[in-house]
Amino acid sequence: MKTLVTPTLTLEPQVAAHAAEMSLVLSGPAIYEFENAPPVSLEWLRNRFEKLESRRSKDGSEQWLNWVIRLPSGELIGYVQATVFNDRRALVAYELASAHWRRGLGSHALETMLSELKSDYGVSLFAAVLKRKNYRSLALLNKLKFSMSDEAQRSIYGADEDELLMLRRA
Repeated sequence: MKTLVTPTLTLEPQVAAHAAEMSLVLSGPAIYEFENAPPVSLEWLRNRFEKLESRRSKDGSEQWLNWVIRLPSGELIGYVQATVFNDRRALVAYELASAHWRRGLGSHALETMLSELKSDYGVSLFAAVLKRKNYRSLALLNKLKFSMSDEAQRSIYGADEDELLMLRRA
């Protein structure tokens, strides 16, 4: 896993040492409007990041690729991540501090990761699961040319009734 550098941001492979900075990013209440909750503690987040440093599930069937997003100023503003399956599918996710929404940074970070997943990991299908009410994520995924899945595909990714599954071919 490598660092991905663009003129407007850097995607650094996430490690436990990022936990303190990321705890600040993940403490913003606006990012939990539709789901989840902030990390319960810095120690919990550090342990989670440490586990993910293996970059692979215990059975080897999934690659866990996680990058933190850093601006040229040095500020850490969020993350992008992918679970890559052996059949060349990837489930992607992202989170940005609310102060950086609607500036194109999220779509740029996600597009940078998607390009890396296609070129270096051979991913041919990208999937994202989001809450139906999450209009911001829906707009971002539409901007990146993801489209709604059909019902049969939803079960493959475990999407709940209150969630959407969006797909994009590489």
